Amino acid sequence: MVLSFESIQDTSAVRSFESALGQPLTKQMIRVLQINLGRRCNLACTHCHVEAGPHRTEELSDAVLEQLLQVIERFPQIQTVDLTGGAPEMNYGFRPLVEKARSHQKEVIVRSNLTIFFESGFEDLPEYFAQHQVRVVASLPCYLQDNVDKMRGQGVYDASIRALQRLNDVGYGHNPNLMLDLVYNPPVPTDENFKLTPSQAGLEVDYKQYLKTQFDISFDHLLTITNLPIGRTRFQLEHRGLLQSYTRFLASHHNSSTVAGLMCRNELSIDYKGNVYDCDFNQMAEVPAQTPDGTPVTVQTLLEAGTLEVIQTIQTRPYCYGCTAGSGSSCGGALT
Repeated sequence: MVLSFESIQDTSAVRSFESALGQPLTKQMIRVLQINLGRRCNLACTHCHVEAGPHRTEELSDAVLEQLLQVIERFPQIQTVDLTGGAPEMNYGFRPLVEKARSHQKEVIVRSNLTIFFESGFEDLPEYFAQHQVRVVASLPCYLQDNVDKMRGQGVYDASIRALQRLNDVGYGHNPNLMLDLVYNPPVPTDENFKLTPSQAGLEVDYKQYLKTQFDISFDHLLTITNLPIGRTRFQLEHRGLLQSYTRFLASHHNSSTVAGLMCRNELSIDYKGNVYDCDFNQMAEVPAQTPDGTPVTVQTLLEAGTLEVIQTIQTRPYCYGCTAGSGSSCGGALT
């Protein structure tokens, strides 16, 4: 089959994700509540699919915060409360959510940019995290300074190194109750020489060796995450005329063995307005989760239903191939 120029420029030329699966993608029992507290962040990273930054003001309201606290309290099946942003620590409701979740013996993950430790009013975060045994998942898209500063801003690498040393000082990377994971993101492609995300296990060895030798830094795991064509990544790809070819590249490397572990299957992603999505990527693409009759789901829906199991079929789009390409990608890193 020969594709026209017009169809090549359109992501509809990529077969639907459901077609690749041969069936709809379905939910399993909900175990993870991922909450995006807002778009405020002290950084404006070039690869950020959330498009967060210092001038964004969107964050939780009192009403939505109260609903989320109720969900954490009422549904013991939730094992993990995963807090993200923006810089989640900067947005309203962060500490009440941490403390409510920990009081109910749930794992709490904070997805931190590390540099927040040096902003006024947030200097106590390493000690606060340790006090509440928060699992820190920290962005460090490369172990080399030049690559990090190009993606995240001048001086971010040095601040991140100092932040990791502070976390080590309070026990992270040494105490098994204080987990510290780092996140690798590849650079956004600038030409059609696309590559799959490197081996997570191999790259972890390189990270650990370099950071230990150069800075005496220890951490637990490296998580590799593929750049999905959403947010600023999508903008850069479109600007370079690469969006469609990058999406086709991801689709051509679809790995069916990753599907069982997709994060969307057992999590709910909540935005600062209280809307529910199947995953963080759908949230940023404004593709809401739906009940079987097509009604968008909100936190209020869950509370009124008295159950988290109101979604049967996960909403999919061509960018979902980013989570199944190669070894797979999720908020927890590679899937195979």
